[in-house]
Amino acid sequence: MAIDLHVHTTASDGTLSPTAVVQYAKNRGLEAIAVTDHDTVEGLAEAVAAGLSVGFEVVPGVEISAEFPAGALHILGYYIDFNDSSLLQRLSVLQNARAERNPKIVRKLQSLGFSISFDEVVQEAGGGLVGRPHFAQVLLKKGCVKSLQEAFDKFLKKGAPAYEEKFRFPPEEAISMIVDAGGIPVLGHPVTLNCNGQQLEAKVKEWKKQGLQGIEVYYSDHDAAQTRQYEMLARTCGLIPTGGSDFHGSMIKGIELGIGKGNLDIPYSILQELKQKKFN
Repeated sequence: MAIDLHVHTTASDGTLSPTAVVQYAKNRGLEAIAVTDHDTVEGLAEAVAAGLSVGFEVVPGVEISAEFPAGALHILGYYIDFNDSSLLQRLSVLQNARAERNPKIVRKLQSLGFSISFDEVVQEAGGGLVGRPHFAQVLLKKGCVKSLQEAFDKFLKKGAPAYEEKFRFPPEEAISMIVDAGGIPVLGHPVTLNCNGQQLEAKVKEWKKQGLQGIEVYYSDHDAAQTRQYEMLARTCGLIPTGGSDFHGSMIKGIELGIGKGNLDIPYSILQELKQKKFN
């Protein structure tokens, strides 16, 4: 049976609540999921409780945005203690950085001629952390763009006119946050780092010395060649190969829980490797 170790909920920018995503995973026949919301653990207590109530395995996780010059660097953390006070304090720094950035994005979009208010974006987030996907959703609903991808490409991605930088911890700090909370740090979707093979291997070896224990090899946006490359990198560096879809519900079209874009079938044996690392 399959698993999915990269799942978002309404605690960040997913469209299903923690309870709903657990029930959805069970209904789809998955054996386990990890809930890994962006820079927050707010949904984990609910997700774990939902799993217990329906007899479904939920791994408490998080996805931490880290500083990286070339592309987007995310560190996934599995089996974290989501009540750890140090983790909560450091995550609050990232949440505050998001909160400071968001009104600036609104002002940039307004200066580009869009009629958009921060209240509309907050409403779109539905009580979760506000992120760029919520801005994209508002632009789509107003007919300003034809797709979420267009909103990112034209206005919201790095280098686009409404993009606003935010504070991120350096990678070693993101890794230590997870380790200090009893978790297992894993490099998320290495394809987004925009590194060549040599650069990536050098970085991964550096981060392993700082506590990195896995690489997200199996991922919706990794093609077959990239998957083979990252499998080999994980083996070379002695890291656990993990996998997940990056499911966001209806927020991101074409990515389905457990199967990604139809290219994923992640075996339970991968989760067993993480468990051995955590509990042995």
